[in-house]
Amino acid sequence: MISKGKRSSNHKFEMELISTGKRKVTEKTDEFIKMTATEAVALLRSKEVSPLDLVDASIKRIEAIDKEVNALPIHCFDQARDQAKSFDIQRHAENPKSLCGLPIAVKDYNDLGGSITTYGSPIFANNMALKSDATVRKLENNGAIAVAKSNVPEWAGGHTFNPVNGLTRNPWDMGKSAGGSSGGSAAALASGLVWLATGNDLGGSLRTPAAFNGVVGLRPSPGRVPRGTRLPSMDTLWVEGPMARNVNDLALMLDAGVGHQIDDPLSFDHSGSSFVNILEGTDISKRVAFSPDLSIVSMEKEIAEICGGATTVFTDIGAEVTDEIPDFTGVLEAFQTLRAVLFATMMGPILKKHRDKIAPEIIGNIELGLKIKPSQIFEAERVRIELFKKILLFFETHDFLICPAASIAPFPVDQRYVTQIDGKPCKTYIDWFSITFALTMTACPTISVPCGFTSEGLPVGIQIMGKPRGEGELLLAAKRFEQAIGISEQLPILPKKDH
Repeated sequence: MISKGKRSSNHKFEMELISTGKRKVTEKTDEFIKMTATEAVALLRSKEVSPLDLVDASIKRIEAIDKEVNALPIHCFDQARDQAKSFDIQRHAENPKSLCGLPIAVKDYNDLGGSITTYGSPIFANNMALKSDATVRKLENNGAIAVAKSNVPEWAGGHTFNPVNGLTRNPWDMGKSAGGSSGGSAAALASGLVWLATGNDLGGSLRTPAAFNGVVGLRPSPGRVPRGTRLPSMDTLWVEGPMARNVNDLALMLDAGVGHQIDDPLSFDHSGSSFVNILEGTDISKRVAFSPDLSIVSMEKEIAEICGGATTVFTDIGAEVTDEIPDFTGVLEAFQTLRAVLFATMMGPILKKHRDKIAPEIIGNIELGLKIKPSQIFEAERVRIELFKKILLFFETHDFLICPAASIAPFPVDQRYVTQIDGKPCKTYIDWFSITFALTMTACPTISVPCGFTSEGLPVGIQIMGKPRGEGELLLAAKRFEQAIGISEQLPILPKKDH
């Protein structure tokens, strides 16, 4: 059942007075869950609620409804409670970037000290992380408390299932996929298990599940959010990014997660304004471009129509909407080449030792990378270089590029992957999210924002791509769009068994 109707802006939950006159939040778990992350952090900062209050509320919600969704199969409950009890709120209240003890979910591709990191693989089913990676460490230093780890596909993919922790379902329709690879994080947000969650994105692993679950996810510029040492140090295709129920909360998490970490050579300090403060700006988009398919991918008709119709929001705020997009010719093939090389680099040694414990699709990715010829790499890099030049020219006359965040609506959970789009067969198991990995190749920040629902009531999202390192302006445009659409006010939802 969807929570409908606007709640008051003065902390959207019930308050009660006790005899001392001090205000306290009621102990109803549902009232905590209904808060946005921004509201929750404000109350933590003012000491009107404690980190333990919210950790316990999150745990109760997980225990009550996640057995069916299976978004957060790895629990860190005792560890989170211990951290909450000893949390130094006075010190964190003085840090404007701090989340002040807010519980979050950490994706199971990230190391969280004291918890297992499985990558969805039986090879690492008992792999205990001794310390948190750069992504998680930055968030922890800025006041996040990890309460659980979110489910992932085995190593990579667009549908969240694996032989270790099972299948994650979409809370909008339990018979549908939550997407991937950040499907667990997205489903946890939509169903109110946590207020914020980490995601990462190579070919769309953060943006697609955000679209499938009606939440928001940001693929930031390479280096904006630090990454762990598991990834090749100089790779720019894979980035870490925040996921949330709304753009304000996303900016809050981005503030807490950006900055240099010594073990990520591409990471850099953020010296600009707080992203939360940028959202108070009044600038508006002047000229944007929309394409339903970037002229290179297959797209379901209903998805194209919903996304195209949503762009009227930009017209309403005074922006001109054009169809003058850059030429993406050759970009999909180039991405496939570079992705295969990345997989071979990361997983070649693992394949030699554990072939019998790796999913066939991943074996295929690795072996493709091992067979790539130098001439293919040279051509892929040339395509990427030329694309960036085209992107720079595009941004001389436009503020943003807009397109769907997925070519299809959430598909049945019993499918391993999508085999056709609008009657056209997919050549590989990742073809169906080509619309996202085309934008990966630009290195530009891109946000996935809900824009409507299908005739079956399933969420649909758009991607808004901003200028290089232009996260602030991008978030402001996304917030204006989100306010006009109004979907974020429906979250969180209770999982739907029958649509």
